[in-house]
Amino acid sequence: MADDIEIDTDDLERRMKGAMDSLRHEFQSLRTGRASASMIDPVMVDAYGSPTPINQVGTVNVPEPRMVTINVWDKALVGKVEKAIRESGLGINPQLNGTIIMLPIPELNEERRRELTKVAAQYSESARVAIRNVRRDGMDQIKKAKSSGMAEDDQKFWETAVQDLTDKMIAEVDKALESKQAEIMQV
Repeated sequence: MADDIEIDTDDLERRMKGAMDSLRHEFQSLRTGRASASMIDPVMVDAYGSPTPINQVGTVNVPEPRMVTINVWDKALVGKVEKAIRESGLGINPQLNGTIIMLPIPELNEERRRELTKVAAQYSESARVAIRNVRRDGMDQIKKAKSSGMAEDDQKFWETAVQDLTDKMIAEVDKALESKQAEIMQV
C-alpha cells in the first residue's frame, strides 16, 4: 500500500550522529595548551613502507600536563617519528632521549589561539556539510516514495521530520564549536 511507505529516520539520525562523533574526534586533536595523547592521532609515520599512526609504532604517554612522550619500539623508526611530528604542523619541537621522544607543549600565544579557532570552525563546517548531505539523501528517499505513491500529507510529514532532525544536529555542531572555541581562547 502507498500509505505504508516510511522513511528510515533512525538511519539518517545515526549517520548524522556519525558526523558529530567525527567532529568531536577532530576537536580532540586540536591543541588547547594542555597535553593530550589524542593530539598526535592525525600524525602518520612512514613505517615499513606504509603510513602508520604513531600509536602503532610506540607507546604514547602524558606524564605531566605540558608533556607528551612517545616510547618508540623500533630504534630504526625514531628518526622517522621525529620527522613526522616536525612536518605535521602541530607546532611542537620534539626532543630525543634514546628511543623516547618528548614533546613539550608550549604555551599558546594569542595568534596561535586564533588560528586554532579557525581550524575548529573548518572542522565544524565539514560536519555541517556531512549532515546536510545526509539530509539530502533523506529528501531523495521522500521524493522516490512520492513517485511510488506516497500521499502529499505524508510527504510533508517526513520532510518536516528530516528537516527537524537536521536542524537539531546543526545546532549541536554549533554548540560544540562554541564550546571548543571558548576552550581554545581560555588563557
